Amino acid sequence: MTRSPPPSRTGFKVFRSLQTRWADNDMYGHMNNVVHYQLFDTAINHWLIEAKLLDPLNGAIAGLVVETGCRYHAEAMFPDRITAGIRVERLGGSSVTYVIALFRNDEDTAFADGKFVHVYVDRATRRPVQLPEPWRAKLGEIAQ
Repeated sequence: MTRSPPPSRTGFKVFRSLQTRWADNDMYGHMNNVVHYQLFDTAINHWLIEAKLLDPLNGAIAGLVVETGCRYHAEAMFPDRITAGIRVERLGGSSVTYVIALFRNDEDTAFADGKFVHVYVDRATRRPVQLPEPWRAKLGEIAQ
């Protein structure tokens, strides 16, 4: 199996700054693998809230993660500064596939990258809903 190279910053239009925490390091002295997923989730949801698409407390629509994955290329650890690059790989009727790359300090090559697939549902019924046009337009701005 041939592994594609890690992404570079040039492949992303949207970035979110994140800070590692002391508790992110594990007994091997680097950031534990589960933290990468927390950073993915934080970056995507922060962008959605900032873009005024997601209202996590009162909105009618909620995004449920139905698939996720991560590739690790290098180590990171506290006190590294992390920048998450975000883009939309696929925009479906009620689902979105996000690609996230994590960059350490000022490096141009990602130390990890992955994807999150969200299915957007009605908050009350938990049934999938069609993405509203304002969502589609804004998500389209960061599509590859």
